[in-house]
Amino acid sequence: MSTDVAILAEDISVYKTLLESTRAIPWKIDWATLGFAYIGPQIEELLGWAPQSWQTVQDWADRMHPEDREWVFNFCVAQSQAGIDHEADYRALRKDGEFVWIRDVVHVVRNEDGTPNALIGFMFDISERKRTEEKLLDMQRELEELSFKDGLTGVANRRRFDAVVETRWRDARQTRHPLSVVVLDIDYFKQYNDHYGHLEGDECLKRVASALAGIVRSPDDLLCRFGGEEFVLLLPNTDEAAAMAMAWRCLDLVDKALIPHAGVGAGKRLTLSAGVNTLVPGEHDAVLPFIGVADSRLYKAKERGRHRVVAEG
Repeated sequence: MSTDVAILAEDISVYKTLLESTRAIPWKIDWATLGFAYIGPQIEELLGWAPQSWQTVQDWADRMHPEDREWVFNFCVAQSQAGIDHEADYRALRKDGEFVWIRDVVHVVRNEDGTPNALIGFMFDISERKRTEEKLLDMQRELEELSFKDGLTGVANRRRFDAVVETRWRDARQTRHPLSVVVLDIDYFKQYNDHYGHLEGDECLKRVASALAGIVRSPDDLLCRFGGEEFVLLLPNTDEAAAMAMAWRCLDLVDKALIPHAGVGAGKRLTLSAGVNTLVPGEHDAVLPFIGVADSRLYKAKERGRHRVVAEG
């Protein structure tokens, strides 16, 4: 062996040692045969599969989560055929049946005519990063949920209502289905606060919200605290008769909660009043006037003696 060859062999040995001492897993695939020319021994520590078991790209594809396999395989093949360096994140199957998040970083070695000659790259274990990302997403979802929840009563807040009503309105307009809204208000709530104090007033709001929570029929219905002592029930695909029945049911639920209201006389209980509006939205209709009609009917209910539902006028 000549000196130059010996030096080259020593250099290759050094590079190989360096590659195999990193946590990143080096590999090479010959494009003509789609077979692994090399994969680092670190692969066995990470996934449990011996290096010699990685023969072809089919072994790589088979050891991928079924939900990731098709898109990752097609993406990597397309990018490689185009001679574009790329990377992909996917779940790789361990020999024990568990999955590990992998990031493959791929460099395309091309022939003089631009066609692929080989793929070389590194596999990185990104499981911890993915767990951190998932925790951050969970926190983000939790914060978003909290931002749509009334801090006192736990039901949806006005911000949530404003976000949902636009979607429900658009759906009702497209499907030509009726949309109903029920505006509910606690009767004589100022007198309640004057008699019991504002802390008890807060507890009262919680009890009312808890009683009304039973009115929701499906995820499409929305109960929210609109502000102060006012609550709103949004009912998609609900006609006027059904909305009226739901409104009376709300009054009945609070009545059965037996919340005392001595501020309006001995033996009195807390009650609600409600205004109802139903509409199949047309091109020239708008959300705010739709809610405004229900609100004005609520005040008609107050004028007519409270503890009642008004759906006309």
